[in-house]
Amino acid sequence: MRAARFSLTPARRGKAALAGLALLLLGACDGGQPRIPDHSDKVGPFPAADRPVAAIVSARWSTEEDRDRLNEAGDVMAKAGIKPGMTVADIGAGEGYYTIRLANRVGKEGRVLAEDIVAEVRDALALRVAREHLETVSVRLGTPSDPRLPPASFDRILMVHMYHEIAQPYEFLWRMRPSLKPDGLAIVVDANRPTQNHGTPPALLKCEFAAVGYSEVATYDMPSAGGYLTAFRATGPRPDPSAIKACRLHGAS
Repeated sequence: MRAARFSLTPARRGKAALAGLALLLLGACDGGQPRIPDHSDKVGPFPAADRPVAAIVSARWSTEEDRDRLNEAGDVMAKAGIKPGMTVADIGAGEGYYTIRLANRVGKEGRVLAEDIVAEVRDALALRVAREHLETVSVRLGTPSDPRLPPASFDRILMVHMYHEIAQPYEFLWRMRPSLKPDGLAIVVDANRPTQNHGTPPALLKCEFAAVGYSEVATYDMPSAGGYLTAFRATGPRPDPSAIKACRLHGAS
């Protein structure tokens, strides 16, 4: 009895190719299988956050159509000074709203690294990147305390509506610092409300960044993004972890 032969339809071949490309994207960045994020409270020599940490409730902040009607990404990228040819990290990338638009903004000569700490979200974004043939975008799985970014690589690091979800902000910012280029900026977009209500009061944000050696460059009201935008630059030497002092809830150190 002769064995039956099977062949893929064009649609299935296309899906298989996308899955293969997505696996290549993941392997190039992570070098291994997806890991379960470490949600432990252990922060070693780093201080714990002296404020509530918001739970991650969704990979989506709002619908992409609604956000585009407000020109959210356009306003944020303009205020952040993102230009063609830049290398940008999208931290907490979620479904990829900013990842896709950043790739269009930086163009073929630029690069975008999209990071998330939830393996399933990262995998879904990798498939989207493959489906939309975004050859300048790579994806990476980070952890609650470390975005796992390559050193001296980024002109801009974007953290949009996710800073209040960082469980270990001082260690996270400390480990993120070396990935900025000398003139690079960290950009935070968030709502001006308590962290437990999925926002970050601006004074608290500035205090936590200053504790790890970042200086505020500019702050803008961003109604289209539902809050404000603040840009930071790493200045001076990176502090010893044991010397970092936690900020109080109202922003005083």
